[in-house]
Amino acid sequence: MGVLSEGAKSRLESKLSEIKKLRPLPASSVAKLKEQFAIEMTYNSNAIEGNRLTLKETYLVISEGITIKGKSLKDHLEAKDHYEAIQFLYDLIEHEKRHTLSEHLIRSLQQMIVAESDPKIAGSFRTGSVLITGSSHKPPDAQQVPGLVQMLVKWMNKNHDDLHPVEIAALAHHQLVAIHPFFDGNGRTARLLMNLLLMQKGYPLVAILKNDRKRYYDALEKADKGDAAPLVRFVAQAVERSMNIYLKVLAPKGSRAQKYAPLSAIASGTPYSEKYLNLLVRQGKLEAHKEGRIWVTTKEALARYVAGRKRRRKSAP
Repeated sequence: MGVLSEGAKSRLESKLSEIKKLRPLPASSVAKLKEQFAIEMTYNSNAIEGNRLTLKETYLVISEGITIKGKSLKDHLEAKDHYEAIQFLYDLIEHEKRHTLSEHLIRSLQQMIVAESDPKIAGSFRTGSVLITGSSHKPPDAQQVPGLVQMLVKWMNKNHDDLHPVEIAALAHHQLVAIHPFFDGNGRTARLLMNLLLMQKGYPLVAILKNDRKRYYDALEKADKGDAAPLVRFVAQAVERSMNIYLKVLAPKGSRAQKYAPLSAIASGTPYSEKYLNLLVRQGKLEAHKEGRIWVTTKEALARYVAGRKRRRKSAP
């Protein structure tokens, strides 16, 4: 059963349709966006796991081959490994959009993630117990891992075309992290798997931002306890952010009248406070995305929320 609201589905599908209508997309612009997203995701995904490189340093390591003074060799190798794994995803999607979801694919993603930084464990399931730092969730025993991964693979293949892409991507991500099949690289592998499932359906690469780490971990913790809705909403917002960036760059000038602004500016002159709009955003009721650390939305998005609320009141018994 799906957990993404119909309003969120409608927004996502509308924006995906807009992107598809722009095709064929300008090759040079798309190449720049892909590069930007690959470096951004590499930085954020690694930073969530403790990598100390900044976004600019990540770019310099990947694009210029520069060694950053004061940062560990492991930090450098993780950046290069992750970037190469994203290029693998791009190649996979370009040549075969419906790539077979398999245990081999999951192990291959992890193998690339730790290829240079920790080659001894690359592509191999863990053989002992692990703990997830900062989480009360206890991963299953190592002996259960192969069977659980096979169950995940069967579930993904069975639901690939039935669940909304954001739902299956978020839920598969959670299941893989919950199994924690590797000694290292589980979170990064899960975020790559999430992106593969999204990209197969035409969505751009999506980054979980380091600044949202607490919300991300809180959503995963709730999913551990059986409530996956916050995680699905969280991933949906990340997907929408990527699509907004694509449309902002690729859509012809003037074709998108909506202007994004901070919640404080949108709240001005309305009956709603910035705090209330922030609550709506976190509940997935108001379309918004983050630019840096600031939530931004549009007047049109707020108007849609108000109109929807009025319709619900009229239809209520």
